[in-house]
Amino acid sequence: MLDIKLLRTTPDIVRENLKKKFQEHKLPLVDEIIELDRQSRDARTKADALRGRRNSVSKNIGVAMAKGLKDDAEKGKAEVEAMAQELADLEVLEEKLSVLVREKMMIIPNIIDSSVPIGKDDSENVEVERFGEPAVPSFEVPYHVDIMESFNGIDLDSARKTSGSGFYYLCGDIARLHSSILSYARDFMINRGFTYCIPPFMIRGDVVSGVMSFAEMENMMYKIEGEDLYLIGTSEHSMIGRFIDTILEEDALPLTLTSYSPCFRKEVGAHGIEERGVYRIHQFEKQEMIVVCKPEDSADWFVKLYKNTVDFFRSLDIPVRTLECCSGDLADLKVKSIDVEAWSPRQKKYFEVGSCSNLGEAQARRLGIRVKNKEKGNYFAHTLNNTVTAPPRMLIAFLENNLQADGSVAIPEPLRPYMGGQKGLLV
Repeated sequence: MLDIKLLRTTPDIVRENLKKKFQEHKLPLVDEIIELDRQSRDARTKADALRGRRNSVSKNIGVAMAKGLKDDAEKGKAEVEAMAQELADLEVLEEKLSVLVREKMMIIPNIIDSSVPIGKDDSENVEVERFGEPAVPSFEVPYHVDIMESFNGIDLDSARKTSGSGFYYLCGDIARLHSSILSYARDFMINRGFTYCIPPFMIRGDVVSGVMSFAEMENMMYKIEGEDLYLIGTSEHSMIGRFIDTILEEDALPLTLTSYSPCFRKEVGAHGIEERGVYRIHQFEKQEMIVVCKPEDSADWFVKLYKNTVDFFRSLDIPVRTLECCSGDLADLKVKSIDVEAWSPRQKKYFEVGSCSNLGEAQARRLGIRVKNKEKGNYFAHTLNNTVTAPPRMLIAFLENNLQADGSVAIPEPLRPYMGGQKGLLV
């Protein structure tokens, strides 16, 4: 959520940002918010003036009573009573207008960084850099579900019977590989100085609205019927929510955290042949990284975070590239975002395996996460998040890139301790 002062003083910046994000339909909101904010401040000013007048008259009543001027005291009491209803009406109006302003402000997207490429959708995202040589083996690489089935490692049919489409059972070595990758990702981030956390897997509605836009919430979140609780779509949601309505010590920043959680997503609109297997599903597990820092440090942390993911994938012999998200592909709260994509030898192209985002002060402003500063006054922190790894997409990349001609799968050295010393999976 933007600072209302930005709309008051420089509304053209907000309008230009809406155009860059191809959200021209929201342009009328700018003038609506400015007018509602003016009315709200007018109501507050009138209420404050009335309170001042009431306090003055109340003091005069006491003076009149002390002097025995009963008529003057009664006249003052009548005036105070007359002001009471007007003040109550102004307070109700001010609250109503403040709520309207906040609701409409929540729809206005964050101001994107000046370096973000302008484009309408993900087809206009821009490749930044490649890491590792993408290779296509001389033998045919099977579909990822077929590779898993060759090890008796997946059961989609039973999952459809118990849970519906978008779910799966992992078994045997494939299940162990899945858990090993997550364990390795946990230790990888701990070794880089991040504090390991396991957060709540359900959060309240006020936290949901604090960490994401309404559109994302509608398309992603599962609500627990009859309760003010939602299943998290990523551990970032509960990890950032942990600091709701807190004032952080400046000396304690940055907070560098890595969290594990299952994730639950509706995946509205999912389609395509590559999403029939385990590419896009309703339940998966993920290792995440989160940073809460001072505003002047967030740009540097953004680079550090996505490079962590690049280094993690390269340590497992998986070629990757980074792709900068264009303006139209950025979620409303994001200032800047870079996707990490892994090479698929079977498809002969890259596909998304993680996303790094700088949200500026948007989440902190919504959730009330401030940093204490005695000299300059308290200010809002900046928040960032990034995927370390999210099986089963990671499994797809891993299996395809480490598949051998005889159908076995090589286990890179860093992962072997988590796989009981195995150097490979044999069919």
